[in-house]
Amino acid sequence: MTAEAASARRSPRVNGRRPPARADPPTATRRRPRVVRQLDRGAPRADVHELAAAWRGAFEAADSALAAAGESLPPAELSTRRQALVAERSETLRLLRAVAREHGETPRYLHLRPRRELRTLLALPPGVSACVFELDGVLVPSAELHVTAWEQTFEELVLHRRDALGEHVHPFHRSTDYARHIHGKPRLEGVRAFVESRGLTLPLGEPRDPPGAETIHGLANRKNDLLLHLLDARGVHAYDDSRRYVELVVEAGLRIAVVSASANTPRILERTGLSAHVDACVDGRTMVAKQLRKRPAPDVLVAACRELGVEPGAAAAYETTAEGVAAARVAGFGVVVAVERGGGAGSFRAVHPDVLTQDLGALLERGIVS
Repeated sequence: MTAEAASARRSPRVNGRRPPARADPPTATRRRPRVVRQLDRGAPRADVHELAAAWRGAFEAADSALAAAGESLPPAELSTRRQALVAERSETLRLLRAVAREHGETPRYLHLRPRRELRTLLALPPGVSACVFELDGVLVPSAELHVTAWEQTFEELVLHRRDALGEHVHPFHRSTDYARHIHGKPRLEGVRAFVESRGLTLPLGEPRDPPGAETIHGLANRKNDLLLHLLDARGVHAYDDSRRYVELVVEAGLRIAVVSASANTPRILERTGLSAHVDACVDGRTMVAKQLRKRPAPDVLVAACRELGVEPGAAAAYETTAEGVAAARVAGFGVVVAVERGGGAGSFRAVHPDVLTQDLGALLERGIVS
């Protein structure tokens, strides 16, 4: 075992991880960072954001040590040591950003702010102890998969009614029907709303109806099968900016809930690697079991707070629709954040969110440069 490896093995854990091997000292500004040289030699590649998180823990420990030594060190020496720590923090951040750039990663969200400043970085006031995130559009771009699955399900229904029964049924239009009849509703309610919009009457059927059977349950089962196929075929990922934001929410010691009308929310969270950060989930199954009304009713958001054990006034809500923002307002959330990735900010004028942003990364960048 090399001396460097032995040193890393003996180093204490910070936030569940060992801090990275110390980078070159600040005076060696012309040398490439040691981490970069190790990666060039074929060493296992580390995520630069994980390195930054470990360094934040190390600097936090150093800050605490200086605070504890405040009464025993002469003021001049204490000031010198604090200045040296500030300089080392700045140089370490520079080296981490160099690592990111050299390996094609973005340094946009890299920072070494102490834990006490994380709430400011997240654009959250001191009284907030939990965050409630809408899944689609805030954390994950999964709406396209849902729309495609619904479109194919109803296309099969329309074609069968035409070919077998000679009926003319207007097809499903993703640009209008999803928002009007499907979005925010549990699967069975979505099927029922679309069918009724076309003047059709279908029996409810049974939960075990075969996928595609012309019952409410059969069509719902078909949509679910198609969605699972799309998840396997295309995969699903979290927005990078949202992943970094969620990681900092956890690091700040806040609790997290995720809400969605999709019954596959736990599966999607697992696929995207976000499940480890989530403390509670209110999804389509919960909505049906507890008879929760869809937004703009506050039921889903209030249920999420209840699962976390916090009052809405001590939580922040992150929504992508005017209905979601309105629900958070009615529920009494302490902070309401509207996320509009498409740039259509006008849809939120009537509901007045506290924060309007194009994505969660914009909040982080704003805090990092401030």
